[in-house]
Amino acid sequence: MTLDHVALTLPFRGTWLTRNSPARRVPSHGTHLFATTYAVDFIAVRGRRTAMTRDWRTLVSTEPADRFFAFGQPILAPAAGRVVAVHDGETDHEARRSQLALLPYALTQAARVRGGAGAIAGNHVILELAGHAGYVVLAHLRAGSIRVGEGEPVALGQELGACGNSGNSTQPHLHIQVMDSADPFAARGLPMSFRDYRLWSRADGPPVEVEQGVPGESEVVEPL
Repeated sequence: MTLDHVALTLPFRGTWLTRNSPARRVPSHGTHLFATTYAVDFIAVRGRRTAMTRDWRTLVSTEPADRFFAFGQPILAPAAGRVVAVHDGETDHEARRSQLALLPYALTQAARVRGGAGAIAGNHVILELAGHAGYVVLAHLRAGSIRVGEGEPVALGQELGACGNSGNSTQPHLHIQVMDSADPFAARGLPMSFRDYRLWSRADGPPVEVEQGVPGESEVVEPL
């Protein structure tokens, strides 16, 4: 496959914060493993808050996943295509914002990498885009939420499942990436961009409407 760029729509509703943006660095997640070269993470926010509650657990412990705005939010097909893989049944973890909770989690990272796709991506869907334009992974979905099966055609904007905190995830968020084959162990990551969204920069100025682009680190986006 010779493709080097794939244009998508944002796969959610409402306002989401951009993390690990390929506009900041490549590879965006610090590695080319599992075709994550140009992957990006999105976290649902209200303003710039990611959760409805902040208490003692936020500072020193783990937190329930359902206190975060992203948890359970519908995840939509970013383009028309066909489902080529579905993985479900992974547990949604407790969330971790505290450095005390993040440290022991970081020490088990190597074990998760050895655990394969389920341990890393959690519950996920892989779509083959129409016209053989690439393969999109939507990862860290909520356990039991996936609404599509392998081989099914999907339309742009169709609900695929719900945002969760499964796999290698410290708080509920969506991980999305594009690959040149359906096998993340052998695939090459492809650059992607998004069409028709509203963007708030870190400077908290007025929003800007973007016809097509790649959100920068810590920018808040909303589909038009």
